[in-house]
Amino acid sequence: MKYKSISAICLLVVMLLAFKAPVKFKLFVLGDSISLQYGPFLEQNLKEKFIYQRKIGGPEAFKNLDIPNGANGGDSKMVLNYLRLKENDKSFNPDVMLLNCGLHDIKRDKDTKVIAVDSVTYRKNLIEIYKILNKKKINLIWVSSTDVVDAIHAKNKNFYRFETDLLQYNEIARQVFESFKVPIIDLYSYTKNLGGNRFVDHVHYNVETQSLQAGYIAGFLSSYVQFKK
Repeated sequence: MKYKSISAICLLVVMLLAFKAPVKFKLFVLGDSISLQYGPFLEQNLKEKFIYQRKIGGPEAFKNLDIPNGANGGDSKMVLNYLRLKENDKSFNPDVMLLNCGLHDIKRDKDTKVIAVDSVTYRKNLIEIYKILNKKKINLIWVSSTDVVDAIHAKNKNFYRFETDLLQYNEIARQVFESFKVPIIDLYSYTKNLGGNRFVDHVHYNVETQSLQAGYIAGFLSSYVQFKK
């Protein structure tokens, strides 16, 4: 009888372990307004595997998507400054960081044509960003910046963005992160290949495109964590 009781307890423990809720990965998304828009779809797609986090200040960020504030990560300088603040914060410990910056870096003043963050500084910022995250042992995944159509952008805004700058900065990011063996999600090519009337303004996309972007990223992340297990 004694052995039967022990066997029953062992069986119960095994059953409880089998039905234990799966461990979720903590995902922190740090990106510009494109990520703000596909973010809710991404969170929904990943709810079974990830705890979704990002900077606070969603309503503040949506007041003006061209002026990075609140949850909007902004340009590479802003991202680097934010991570420097978090560098010694032990509570900031996501398993994975999904990161993008670039569209705000390539803004050009319409009168002077001066770019917001020059290419040399952009490269240096990305390297410093990687060093901080590597030191904190946070797995980084880079997301390439989505495309700019010069004529569409010029019609809608009083500052410039050019596709040639975008391609240069995406290439810089590719070089930096490939050198550190950081996975890259090519959201630029994926979104551009969708075709059709994707834009609702100078750089932002319609809801259908936001949903598709989220699905594409979610598929990548799901495969990534499966490989990491």
